[in-house]
Amino acid sequence: MDVLVQFLVVALIFVPQGLCQYEGYDYDTDYEPEPDTPYQPPIHFHHTVDYNVPSVPYSTDCARECFCPPSSLFTMYCDNRKLKTIPQIPSRIQQLYLQHNEIEAVTMKSFINATSLREINLSYNKLKSSKIDTGVFATSSHLHQIYLNNNDLEEIPSPISTSVERIFLGMNKINKVREQDLQGLVNVTMLDLCNNRIDNIKGKTLSKLTKLMQLNICNNKLMSMPASLPASLMYLSLENNSIAKIPDDYFAKLPNLIAIRMSHNKIDEVPLYMFNLPKLMELNLGHNKLKRIFYVPRSLEHLYLQDNEFETINITIMCPIMDQSHRLTYLRVDQNRLKGPVSTLAFLCFPHIQSIYYGEQKRSAGDSQVHLIPPYPLPDDTRYGDHDDDDDDDFPQYHREEHAPIVEEEEDEDDFHDYY
Repeated sequence: MDVLVQFLVVALIFVPQGLCQYEGYDYDTDYEPEPDTPYQPPIHFHHTVDYNVPSVPYSTDCARECFCPPSSLFTMYCDNRKLKTIPQIPSRIQQLYLQHNEIEAVTMKSFINATSLREINLSYNKLKSSKIDTGVFATSSHLHQIYLNNNDLEEIPSPISTSVERIFLGMNKINKVREQDLQGLVNVTMLDLCNNRIDNIKGKTLSKLTKLMQLNICNNKLMSMPASLPASLMYLSLENNSIAKIPDDYFAKLPNLIAIRMSHNKIDEVPLYMFNLPKLMELNLGHNKLKRIFYVPRSLEHLYLQDNEFETINITIMCPIMDQSHRLTYLRVDQNRLKGPVSTLAFLCFPHIQSIYYGEQKRSAGDSQVHLIPPYPLPDDTRYGDHDDDDDDDFPQYHREEHAPIVEEEEDEDDFHDYY
């Protein structure tokens, strides 16, 4: 009897649980037959399989003074860290940034493994030429750019890798450019030597840079034009020197020049056809001592002649033949000694001109006369030929401004920008 009671108690406990687990069950659902395919175990990837993802130990070989971001496996940032020496450079590094530190020396020890470098930035340090190991910048055959500006270099470090394309050496103490300094740099396209102490460049030092397109030697002590420039040159910057004369045929072998910037020199005269170059678009001769105007090539778009000694601007010399091919759009002649306005013939010779900046002129002692500039276009009765009123929009306004560039009648902002 006791056994029967125990059985009934157990049944009352477990039967409701069994019924509850089937509550809501859809008894009409048909089961699909079991598939015949055998059971497949989960896929496990083998750790030694190469999936073409580079495995670079960036977290272990990066110099502890620097930062090597995981997102850029070939870059090492060591800038603005008050470093006095260059840390060891891993062989994988292609971009090395060491600017804004206190580094004086560059030793071969740091670069012994740096064979993949494409860019080195050592600007804004305290580099001295005597503390740069010979050949340290020639260890990588892939080097394209090197920034050594804003240091204390007295000479151009050499040799530099023959693969280099852009060299920045501005804001140093370099006083000469030797032929061996640029030996073998056949791939250089840009050389910046601005803000140094160079007084001359003689011989064929630059002519061997057969791919050079941009040469900057502004803010130096040049007394004469640099010798033997390569025919590939497109941009020449010689502002703020002491150049007094340009040889007659100096630009004859430079047919690819697009921009010549020679403001703030001591040039007092140039030959009539000195700048007759087929591709020249910008010519800046401001802040010199020029008195005679010269021929303006058809390709020229911007001409800067401010702060010279011009008393007249002879348009027929600038433009002996009137046609539609002249592309001059901007002419600046302020701070000269002009006694009257630039002839309105300029707008016929240069049909695309947009503005002539006359501005203030220098005055001789006792000269109190102010020469007013008439508005342009002229009134209808003095216009050249018969034109419809709609043609007025094709001509710029031509009037005197005291301290600012001229503006159109609609008061549009002038397009001129003083680039230095």
